[in-house]
Amino acid sequence: MNICVFCSAADLDDRYTAPAREFAELIGKRGHTLVWGGSDVGLMKVMADGVQENGGRLVGISVEFLSAKARENADEMVIAKDLAERKAQLLARADAVVVMVGGTGTLDEATEILELKKHGLHIKPVVLLNTAGFYDGLKQQFQRMEDEGFLPLPLSELVFFAESGADAMAHLEQ
Repeated sequence: MNICVFCSAADLDDRYTAPAREFAELIGKRGHTLVWGGSDVGLMKVMADGVQENGGRLVGISVEFLSAKARENADEMVIAKDLAERKAQLLARADAVVVMVGGTGTLDEATEILELKKHGLHIKPVVLLNTAGFYDGLKQQFQRMEDEGFLPLPLSELVFFAESGADAMAHLEQ
């Protein structure tokens, strides 16, 4: 399975990197491919290292203005012209999407993927990996959107909130 992971390129502390390493190990050991933003820094590097060290493949989709940070030893690296093309290629190459901790870029990617799914433009599973309660507030907001009629389909059909990498992988592999 090609698992697209959206996550931060920031250097983060162990409460975020340790669970990322565990999830990366699961991806690699189970023979899956990581499709990610291609950067060799921060949490993106943690994920790529973990997948590669455990036998998984790496497909990076970087973007021209970040190409200097692209991982050199990925199995495949594509340089998109802009962020919109990058997001489209990430989704096109993915069988599933996992959103990990991140900033505005990760949130942008997550909301676009969910909007496309809401409109039936893809049916791929989407998981928000809620490491250390990072997405508790977003989960509450999504629940409010559902409760007040803003979502045209049940929240459970739109996104799965996982509390661990093992939960995320179990959901994807079922």
